[in-house]
Amino acid sequence: MKLLPVIFLLALTSATSALDNGLMRTPPMGWMSWERFRCNIDCENDPKNCISENLFRDMADRLAEDGWKEMGYDHVMIDDCWSSMLRDKDGRLQPDPQRFPGGIAKLARYLHDRGLKLGIYGDLGTHTCGGYPGTTLDKIDTDAQTFASWGVDFLKLDGCYSNEEEQQKGYPLMSKALNATGRPIGYSCSWPAYRGGLPPSVNYTLLGEICNLWRNYDDIQDSWDSVQDITDWFFDNQEILQPEAGPGRWNDPDMLIIGNFGLSVDQSRSQMALWAIMAAPLIMSNNLRTLSSEARAILQNGAAIAINQDPMGVQGRRLLQERSHIEVYWRPLSQSASALVFLSRRQDMPYRYHTSLAKLNYTAGSYEAYDVFTGKTLSGLSATTEFTVSINPSGVVMWYWVPFTLETPAWLYHSRLGCTRKLDVVLQIRPSMFI
Repeated sequence: MKLLPVIFLLALTSATSALDNGLMRTPPMGWMSWERFRCNIDCENDPKNCISENLFRDMADRLAEDGWKEMGYDHVMIDDCWSSMLRDKDGRLQPDPQRFPGGIAKLARYLHDRGLKLGIYGDLGTHTCGGYPGTTLDKIDTDAQTFASWGVDFLKLDGCYSNEEEQQKGYPLMSKALNATGRPIGYSCSWPAYRGGLPPSVNYTLLGEICNLWRNYDDIQDSWDSVQDITDWFFDNQEILQPEAGPGRWNDPDMLIIGNFGLSVDQSRSQMALWAIMAAPLIMSNNLRTLSSEARAILQNGAAIAINQDPMGVQGRRLLQERSHIEVYWRPLSQSASALVFLSRRQDMPYRYHTSLAKLNYTAGSYEAYDVFTGKTLSGLSATTEFTVSINPSGVVMWYWVPFTLETPAWLYHSRLGCTRKLDVVLQIRPSMFI
């Protein structure tokens, strides 16, 4: 198997039929409330962290003022527990009046004034997962029009308290209803997660025609075990899932939990790298007001984001699972570039993994590489050059690779990754060199 034919084959076989709303040609980026703040509605005793307009204004301010928006994080997404327990007299959803006294439309304007977009949560069923009013089949048009009238830019439609028949009807109907509003609204479907995530119960061809992204699997929790479980499911089923992703239609392994309580710094880098390889939505769920400098550096890593946002939109694959508990992941990128991730599933000590590009199916030639998390640059590497990477337990080494040409300086390649200056470290590779 050669690298360039594989890139062509993956691009060719990746599904091209996508929801015709022109949105999310690269995976969406932003912030969502659920994993970090759940259904905390105790604004009397915990006003800074309850689900309220103040929380979402705070996060919008952080995205706009702390460099997040410039990196691409431009959505603020309300999850469950935002609404009143009752619809209004006209049968429309309404926000809880104590926690959202200004209303959703005013909150949307606040975000739009800062160059941000507002996402909201709904549920195709009698109730949301948190017990709030859901969207039954007879309310789909009403709710779509309500969201559009508020200036909502994105809808996550969950599937609690609905059955298979209702989901089969309701998810396509909501897609049609959103398009009929005349407002561009990104559409996230949780449908496959409620049907086991795999064919024949899940029709990914249909999903790509009605949804911009979809939740395939379980909710993420604040732990490395959860990240590993999700990663395993996606890559164990990559032959089915990988061809279904592409511009305007994305598999969604759920939120980035970097900056919370369950991941070490190494594990945080691992989640960021794996989500970039998967072409996954980069939707943070954390407290941006108190984020550590280490977490911020990982989440704002321009190279990882550029790999994730690559316009070709081909989802990456797992190449190898070694007996040493080292795994290798690969993603083809635009302009003949690619990304490699070396992940350690070990729990003991840093592991020195020996390989070459030829062993990873790269064609003959000269290559340059940029280390995403250290900023080192490697040049003059042939496909057959043996090299070693040292990978921390539950950590990663992530590389951006490009074929080297004498006409193109290395730093120009790396400018594609969002770097703002020439890289000042260029290492000449020797056989068996330690990386």
